[in-house]
Amino acid sequence: MTESTRNWTFLTNHGHVLLTLYRDPNLLQRQIADQVGITEGRVHGILSDLHEGGYIHIERRGRRNHYLVDTSLSLRHPVEAGHSVGELLAQLADELPASDQEAA
Repeated sequence: MTESTRNWTFLTNHGHVLLTLYRDPNLLQRQIADQVGITEGRVHGILSDLHEGGYIHIERRGRRNHYLVDTSLSLRHPVEAGHSVGELLAQLADELPASDQEAA
């Protein structure tokens, strides 16, 4: 594989999981894994990281989880520290998150 053909993306898997939850906070971990292209185990680890960092809150609704993204927190890298998670997600989301659609 040459330098120019390597498969890479601008966002990390953490960013992809967060964006996926922002778009649909009711997804199962299996569905998140399918959309992001990683294993369910990796999704579980990322959800733990995001929860411990305060970026998501997890509500149990019956037998399922509902994920609330805290869009007010700053991005973690010093280069982007002046920007919130919400700014990034709003730019990348191609539609309103399901939680906002319910209120609209």
